[in-house]
Amino acid sequence: MLVRVNSVKQSYRKFIGVDAGFNTLLRPAMYDSYHHIVVANNMNAPNSQEVDIAGNVCESGDLFARDRFMPEIEEGDLLATLNAGAYGFTMSSNYNSRPLTPEVLVENGKCHLVREKETFEDLMAKQSIPEHLQ
Repeated sequence: MLVRVNSVKQSYRKFIGVDAGFNTLLRPAMYDSYHHIVVANNMNAPNSQEVDIAGNVCESGDLFARDRFMPEIEEGDLLATLNAGAYGFTMSSNYNSRPLTPEVLVENGKCHLVREKETFEDLMAKQSIPEHLQ
């Protein structure tokens, strides 16, 4: 799973905010599962800080990593959550009317789009507004 860092916040702990939430990868929130996370655009940076990596759903359990030793991370960095594919998409949801993500198969160093990103229009396609509410 690839995510973009959209905020870095230092409060009582350091939070790294990303552009995905537990609706995309539920396992860390549900099972406290561990997924190795790397800074994909800075793979050789040494680990230097302890951070929490938080999703964008704004729920208390929306964390991909807690107390994780990581390199310096800045807004705009790209984080790769490894080994997220087996149950990532099948456990994902449209929580808070969020479209499902695309899926990419990586095989022998080549990338193949195997599922297109869902759009907001896709979400609305099966819904109808009663006449008295229009």
